[in-house]
Amino acid sequence: MWKIKKGYDAISKSFRLPEELVNKLDKLAFENKLSLNQLVIQCLYYAIDNLDSSNSQTSNDEK
Repeated sequence: MWKIKKGYDAISKSFRLPEELVNKLDKLAFENKLSLNQLVIQCLYYAIDNLDSSNSQTSNDEK
C-alpha cells in the first residue's frame, strides 16, 4: 500500500496539468496535511516504481 511521506531535496521545474487533476491533488494534499508539491512528488515516484516494464518501449505514435 502507498503511504504518504514528508520531506525531500528539490530542483524547480514547471508542468502544465489538467485543472480537474490539480483539483483532486489539492484536495488529497489538504486532507493529508501536505503541500501539493510533496504529494505530486510521491505520486510520480509511485508511478515510476510501479511502471509496467513490458510497455516501456513505446513508439512515437503512442506518446
